[in-house]
Amino acid sequence: MIAIAIDDEPKALDIVRVFAEKVPFLDLKTTFQDAFEALDFLRKEHVDLIFLDIKMPDISGLEFLKAVPNPPLVIFTTAYAEHAVQSYEFDAIDYLLKPFAISRFLKACTKAHEVLKVRELAIAEESKRQSVLNRPTPGVAESIFVKNGYEQIRVMLDDILYLEAGGNYVVFVIKSQKIASRMTMNEAEALLPNDRFVRIHRSYIVAKDKIDRFDRYEVYINGQIIPIGANYSHLQLIDK
Repeated sequence: MIAIAIDDEPKALDIVRVFAEKVPFLDLKTTFQDAFEALDFLRKEHVDLIFLDIKMPDISGLEFLKAVPNPPLVIFTTAYAEHAVQSYEFDAIDYLLKPFAISRFLKACTKAHEVLKVRELAIAEESKRQSVLNRPTPGVAESIFVKNGYEQIRVMLDDILYLEAGGNYVVFVIKSQKIASRMTMNEAEALLPNDRFVRIHRSYIVAKDKIDRFDRYEVYINGQIIPIGANYSHLQLIDK
């Protein structure tokens, strides 16, 4: 379970860091004293859980959550008990009142881990359903359905230029628009036929027939320069 912690007090972050090292299923990637730096991190990286202080100088934890579209799971860490009721309006997993003990910290983490497993199971079931839904029909141009918010949008495979990972989302870049869907790159890759699409980077999948040119380090599609990851340089980008 990948997590970050946000708190303007260094000592509070130290405590979370020490406690997190004792939880085997928790991977605390980094900590932030600046909530705006954390917001930028969340736009780029996948995170399952945030340990979030409520009372911070520039922006409160509650205001911070409002700025994060589809935020990860949240455990509030604060010294102010009066915020407890309001925190649960944001579907917080738990509320840790400072100073908290390792046993209380572990209980909150375990609760988050269980919720995450239930969500992952639901996503897996949805992925199976999508696999059935996306099976091509003979005589019909191939397409897939991409979840966008509460909608399922049909996307023609011929229209897809490339896919780009961003935080908890994958962006489908097609000819006329961009569609952001909450999924992992592995889930997105499973939706696409591997004879037509190839993953060239941990954050990019490209349509083979949309490649204008390429070299050892980059692929060029519709004026966009897309990097080739070091672990993907051996791949065959065009059919011989």
